[in-house]
This record gives sequence, structure tokens and C-alpha cells, in this order.
Amino acid sequence: MKTDRAILLACSFAFIIVQLDVTIVNVALPQIGRELGADVAALQWVVDAYTLGFAVFLLSAGALGDKFGSRRTFLTGFALFTAASLACAMAPSATALNLARALQGVGAALLVPSSLAILNATYADDKAKLAKAIAWWTAAGGLSIAAGPVLGGLLLSLAGWRSIFWVNVPICVAGFWLTRRVVPALAGRDPHRSLDLAGQLLAVVALTGLIGAVIEFEALGWSHWMVRAGLAAAVVAGALFIAVEACSRTPMLPLGLFRSAPFSGAVLFGVLMNFSYYGVIFVLSFYLQKVRGFSVLHAGLVFLPLTATFILSNIVSGWMAPRTGLRTPMVLGAAIGAGGYALLGWWGISNDATFLQMLPGLALIPAGMGLGVPAMTTSILSGVARGQAGTASAVLNTARQVGGALGVAIFGALVAADRHALIGMRLAMGISAALLLLAALLALACIRRPAPAQPQLRPAADCPG
Repeated sequence: MKTDRAILLACSFAFIIVQLDVTIVNVALPQIGRELGADVAALQWVVDAYTLGFAVFLLSAGALGDKFGSRRTFLTGFALFTAASLACAMAPSATALNLARALQGVGAALLVPSSLAILNATYADDKAKLAKAIAWWTAAGGLSIAAGPVLGGLLLSLAGWRSIFWVNVPICVAGFWLTRRVVPALAGRDPHRSLDLAGQLLAVVALTGLIGAVIEFEALGWSHWMVRAGLAAAVVAGALFIAVEACSRTPMLPLGLFRSAPFSGAVLFGVLMNFSYYGVIFVLSFYLQKVRGFSVLHAGLVFLPLTATFILSNIVSGWMAPRTGLRTPMVLGAAIGAGGYALLGWWGISNDATFLQMLPGLALIPAGMGLGVPAMTTSILSGVARGQAGTASAVLNTARQVGGALGVAIFGALVAADRHALIGMRLAMGISAALLLLAALLALACIRRPAPAQPQLRPAADCPG
């Protein structure tokens, strides 16, 4: 195997486990709840603890990679993800599981920016090869995020919910071993880079307060002091975070990036995509097992169409973007996804809906994601200097993970009461369709058309989940 292909494989191993653990747990939630005695709010934290740990440490992980070297950060991420997966598999309670899931998220944050930095360094002299490498990296993540519910259902039916965490270990070990063998030791190292510790702490407080308040309001109500305290902490810490970043010489989040309309539009596009997709996958797993009474294997197999259409649409997006520019696949992908959510809510959600009634929506939703997300991630880097590529990628990933966590929290609240689950499901689908139509309009307004003579495809640095 050539060295550059071996490096791509190592980076793909990292992205596979990061994305797999976004969705593989969804079909396991009812079984986890029964065995550990967890209610819906605790089960939301099983998903959101990972997403939150991922989101709040992404920006700092990029700085750590710049300071200590991408290879060292990458290896640390594999080691931490392995340890956290073992802790998840052996968790004796819902609280212990959620703490281990948060640690998994930190490991994921170390893996994603450093894997993209390694790929950028490996293919820096050949933009065409770099674009292809990013496409394969994206496809690996897209495949794993779509296959997660299917694999989860199979593992649960054979070995129980703890097996979904054991499966991470051999993948992490293979990635760690391959990285030690083929990745250069000093990729992207800048020992003089300082770490924005104040910004990191404020980001943790703001995001945890916001997402925690949204998750807990269903059980406690908006008037409860804990919910109000969470929202207050989010507002105060968020405002202080912006002030600190504006004054810092080496900010974790360079606010100047948002002066670019294409950058800001693409970030918001990604937030809307993740909010709808993560939220719907969460409530759909709940609906299939709790409302429809499907087995975990049957529920996992329902998600199978997501896998095939993700792969196909990623290929189409990679072919389309250099020919039409980035705006066309983004607009088209968002519109197709909106149609999928509308179809699923109108025709596929009922007490007696068949799989064939669900199929059109289940096929169109990932088709839209797979078409729009690669073009979106490419557009993020089109207006930034090469030295800001890792930071820009981390900003996008952070925003998208926050969007996904909020989608799980808000849509989970809509279906928390069994007697209102169908109404909540249809409302979630309608909201998702509306948000993706808004995303299509954002792409039309903010993403520039390429120059006719020489359209450029810049490699993307993000994940589809």
C-alpha cells in the first residue's frame, strides 16, 4: 500500500468511529433505558453528552494540533476514544455512561481536526488528489453515520447494547497502529501557538448551560431554577466568550471569519442540516421501538436506505461541484432533504404506516445530506488562507455539533410524552422540512457562483454528521 493511501486509511478509521458513535446508539436507547432505569431525558444525554463533548472541545483541539503536532494529537485522540469506549461498555449506571460518552466526544474532537490537517499536509502539493482524498474521507464518514442504526440493531439483537461500544476498540487499535507506522512525526507543529484557556472554559459553560436547559425543561419546566440557571449561564458565558475572543491575540474562534458571507452562510447551512438530521434520527428510533413496537433489529433495518443513498449522493456531489459550482449541490441537496422530511411526516408516520410508505422519505433525507454537505464543507475554506483551514474546519464542526445536540434536545422533548408521540413526530418532520428550505435560500443568497472560465474546488474539512 502506498504511503499516502495508508495515511488516508488511518484518517478514515478515525472518521468512521467518530461518525459511527453519532448514530449507532440511537437504536440502543430503549434497551439502555430498560437496563439502567433511565428516563427520556437521561437517554437524550446519552446522545448529547457525546455531541456536547465533541462540540465544546473542537476549537481547542485544533489549537492543540497546531501547537503539539497533528500526529501526536491524532494518536492521543485514538487512545482517549478507546478508553472512553471501554468505559461506556462497562458503565454500571446511566450517569456513568453519560460521563464516558462525554469523554468519547473529547476524543472525537481530537481526531477530526488533526485528521484533516494530516490529509492537508499529505496532499498539499496536489490539489486534485487532495480533493479526492477528502471525498473518500467524507464518504467513509457518511457511510458509517448511515450504517450506524443498522449495525446497532444487529449488534443489539446478538449481544446487547454494550456491544455497540466494544466494536470501537479494534477500529481504534488499527487506526493507532497505522498512524504510528505511516504518518510523519512533525505534521503541522507550531510550538509557539498559545492556547485560549479562558475561551475554552467559557465555551464549555455556555454550551452546557444551553443544551442542558433545553433537555431538562420537559421534566422540570421553564420555571424551574435549574433550567433558568442553565439559560442564564449560557447567555452570560456566551457574551463573555465573544468579548474574550474579540480581545485575544490568538483567539480560539477568530470572529473576523464571520465577516465573509459565504463562510457565515455555510456555517448556518451546516447547523440547520445537523439540527434536523440528528434530531429526526433520535426521535425516529424512539418512534419505531416505543410507538410501533419494532424489535431493535427491525428498527435498525428500517434505516438501511440511508446507507445506500448517502454513498450515491456523495459521489454525485463530488462530480457536480467542479462542474456547476458549490451553490447548486447545496441548494439541490437542501431541497431534496426538505422533500424527504415532508414525505416522511405526511405519509410515513402513523400507527400503521408500512416500510414502503416510509421508504421515499428515508431515501431522500440522506440523499439531500450527501449532496449538500460535501459542497458546504468545501465552501467553508474557499475564502480563508491555508493557515486558517484548521480553524475554519473546527468552527464549522463546532457549530454543526451544537445544532445536532439542540435538534436531539428539542425534538426529544416533542415526543417525550407517549400519548403525543405521533403529533410530536409529525411536528419534528415539518420543522425539519422548513429549516432545510431556509438552508436552500441561505445557499442561494450567500454562496457565490464560480467564474465561468475556471471554477475551483477547494477541499473540505468537515464531517457529514
